[in-house]
Amino acid sequence: MNETRKQHNEQPVGWKLILLEAVAIAAIGLAFSLTANLLSPRGLSLARDYFPGTTSRVAPRLSSATDSNVAVTARPTNTAVRSAMDALVARLGEQGLRVIDGQEAKKTFENPQYDQELFVFIDARDDRHYEEGHVPGAYQFDRYYPEKHLAAVLPACLTATKIVVYCTGGNCEDSEFAALALREAGVPQERLFVYVGGMTDWATNAVPIEVGGRKSGTIRDARPSERPQQNPPP
Repeated sequence: MNETRKQHNEQPVGWKLILLEAVAIAAIGLAFSLTANLLSPRGLSLARDYFPGTTSRVAPRLSSATDSNVAVTARPTNTAVRSAMDALVARLGEQGLRVIDGQEAKKTFENPQYDQELFVFIDARDDRHYEEGHVPGAYQFDRYYPEKHLAAVLPACLTATKIVVYCTGGNCEDSEFAALALREAGVPQERLFVYVGGMTDWATNAVPIEVGGRKSGTIRDARPSERPQQNPPP
C-alpha cells in the first residue's frame, strides 16, 4: 500500500522532467538551426520578404490613393467663380426675368416710344430714395406698399410694350420682387425687364435725373461725383 502511494506521488514529477527535457531539446535544435543557416552560403535571409506578391498589390493601391487625394486638393475645381452680377443675372433667369444693362436702359429712355409711354420705367424704391432722384418719368412701385401705387402703375404696365424695373442696383433685390409682383398682377412676363445696375449705374452714365415726384419738372444731371471719372489727357 505504501509503495503504491509513493509511486503515485512521484508520477507528476516524472512528467515535469520529460516536458523540461523536451523544451530544452527544442531550444537547442532551434539555436543549432539558426547557426547553421547563418553560416551556410545558401542560408535564408530572415530580413527578406519571400512573399512579395501580397505586399506589391497593396502598396501601389495605397500609394495611388494618396497621390489621388493630393491631386484632388491641388487641382482647381471645374466650377468657375462667378461675380455677384453674374449670380444675380442667373437668379433672375431662373425666375423667368430678363435683364438689361446701362446702355440698353439709356436707349430705352431715349427711344420716342418712351415719350408715348409704350416704354415705361418702374422705380422699386421707397419714397425717400425715389424723391431724391429717379429716372425721369419713372413710376414708383414700392412693393411693400403696393396699394399706394398699383392704381397708377398697373394700367401703365398693361398698355406698355416694354417695362424696365430698377432699384438701387448691386445687392438691392427690390427690383426683382417688384417685377415678380407685377407679373402676378397680370403684367405679361415677356414685357418685363430688370435693370440690374439700377440708379447707381444710371447716375454714372451722366443721364438726367428727376427729383421729387413723377413729372415734377425738376431735372438735373448726375452730380460730378456720380459721373464716371475721365482719365486726364496725356
